[in-house]
Amino acid sequence: MKNSRLRFAVPAKKQYRMIVDTDAKNEADDQFAIAHHLMTPMFDVRGVIAAHFERKRGLETPGGSMMRSYDEINLVLELMGLTGEYPVFKGCAGPLPDEAYFVESEGARFIVQEAMRDDPRPLAVALQGAITNLASALLMEPRIADRILAVWIGGESYPQGGWEFNLSQDICAANVVFSSSVRLWQVPKNVYKLMNVSLAELQARVAPCGRIGEYLFRQMVEYNDAHGEEPWPHGETWCIGDQPTVGVFLEDKERENYTLRKAPRVRPDCTYEERPDGREIRVYHSIDARLTLEDFFAKLKLNYGS
Repeated sequence: MKNSRLRFAVPAKKQYRMIVDTDAKNEADDQFAIAHHLMTPMFDVRGVIAAHFERKRGLETPGGSMMRSYDEINLVLELMGLTGEYPVFKGCAGPLPDEAYFVESEGARFIVQEAMRDDPRPLAVALQGAITNLASALLMEPRIADRILAVWIGGESYPQGGWEFNLSQDICAANVVFSSSVRLWQVPKNVYKLMNVSLAELQARVAPCGRIGEYLFRQMVEYNDAHGEEPWPHGETWCIGDQPTVGVFLEDKERENYTLRKAPRVRPDCTYEERPDGREIRVYHSIDARLTLEDFFAKLKLNYGS
């Protein structure tokens, strides 16, 4: 992050080029993950892509969800004092029509462009919603599959699977990615749900940290209040479930908190169909929530605290 107050650096050989792909206005947790990525010196964030959440009920205009995400990304950058420091791209306006045809977008084109660029540092794509933009990029240019590490927050727990929001937004895209050779680390729902915080914790540790801290806390409270008559959210706690796209990189590399599985095929109801001939993917079965959350709180305080 430009003008970081952190008094340490990460050697170039241990850095990742990073693309953040986020449905930033779907709920109230993506904003935390965007800020965390930008404050993490292990990442050279090359750009942020707006993802759609088009299959969420209540959206009135086709393509409107992606534009909501796009506007929210730019707002987060403004509140962090980073306007113009990172390129922001419009992603696919909706899900793939099927598994053979991509959806054109500047975000998908950017993934291809960055993947094909000569750079000794590995490229990672942090996917915090529908996986449409990556799937479109793979269909545009299959050669990028061997040049990308994809980390995806999505899917239910194995082996059965089931309905999960991010996966449900574009099942065709998930099948494209599962069927490809791209290196994939999947963080399913039973793992990302471990990232629990209380609103009191956020008031004490996030809200005092500048304009961005106040916004992160306030917009979560507003979302919580707006859905007070619904079973979810719970009222006093929240899961900031996109943070593992940072946490998996922070963890000790010798900590094998994942299983190598054959990539499944996803049925229309989001359940998994086993494929004995599928390639191997990494599926996490736990996450170091303490490390991930405390790292976020510390970086926010050091960079934006008084």
